[in-house]
Amino acid sequence: MDIAENNLVRFISVTKKKDGLFANFRVKGMKGGASFSSSISVDINQANVNAADPLEKIIDECGRIAVRMSETKLQFEGVVNV
Repeated sequence: MDIAENNLVRFISVTKKKDGLFANFRVKGMKGGASFSSSISVDINQANVNAADPLEKIIDECGRIAVRMSETKLQFEGVVNV
């Protein structure tokens, strides 16, 4: 596998919103000559961790979900009519 086509998922922060606590990640990568970047927010309750757990565990479990989400297949919506 070419190292230029590896994705990088980087932890940014944990934020508190009215819906709960979220771990935020930034994804950057290159595939097939196209570079991309995106942001992923993971609800820590969905990662089976809570706010009382150590920060390292929260980042690790939420990071696993972020990696799975960054590997999903994307589809171009396209232009229907110009």
